[in-house]
Amino acid sequence: MLIDTSSGAASADEIRAKAVSGIIFDMDGTIIDSMPSHAQSWVAFVQNHGIDIDVPDLMRRTTGRTGAECMRELFQRDMSDEEAWQHIAEKEQLYRELFAPIFAEVAGFKAFAAQTRMRGLKVGVGTAGDRHNIAFALGHLKLPTPPDAVAGGDEGLAGKPEPAIFFEVARRMNVPPERCIVFEDAPFGIEAARRAGMRAVAICTSHTPEQLAGPHVLAAARNYHELLESKFLETLDVATA
Repeated sequence: MLIDTSSGAASADEIRAKAVSGIIFDMDGTIIDSMPSHAQSWVAFVQNHGIDIDVPDLMRRTTGRTGAECMRELFQRDMSDEEAWQHIAEKEQLYRELFAPIFAEVAGFKAFAAQTRMRGLKVGVGTAGDRHNIAFALGHLKLPTPPDAVAGGDEGLAGKPEPAIFFEVARRMNVPPERCIVFEDAPFGIEAARRAGMRAVAICTSHTPEQLAGPHVLAAARNYHELLESKFLETLDVATA
């Protein structure tokens, strides 16, 4: 469903009218329906380490942040990158073992990505996930054409809501930030798109449209079938150069 995002200087129509050259997809909860398995892996991880914590609250505070940032938040102390990534390797192995048997895309993603390319748009992935989770996701998706650019959370980039990951994907696609639209399922990602000067589309797999709202948000949908049915891509002015 397309939503009215006007709340200030620029109307929704004015925001939408900007030419578009690239689409940047977040990964977990946006491309793949992985957030329940991430939640289960956090439960297993904290149990393994004897940590008593509200996992849903932890996920609200960390979804979109890098693995190292998540572990420092969880343990509530300073730790070296080496220690943090050792912990995240354990946690993400649990996640992959849980999700692999039930792996699923967010409904309609591959069809939507194919139409995105048919419209002449570049496709990138900007995720706080590490290279192992990225390889896992793309390996299972088996996209006919790989993304034009990918940036992950183990590359030394600040996690969301900082815009660094999205800036890097745009740079690698050779697309100006203002010509990118970000697809995101989490508030930190929606905010990172705003800070990058990018428009956004809210994919409401784990949050409501109200939780993902903003003046730069062009649409909200539960899945990509809804965006295809609403002909969202046809509403965009695709830049030819």
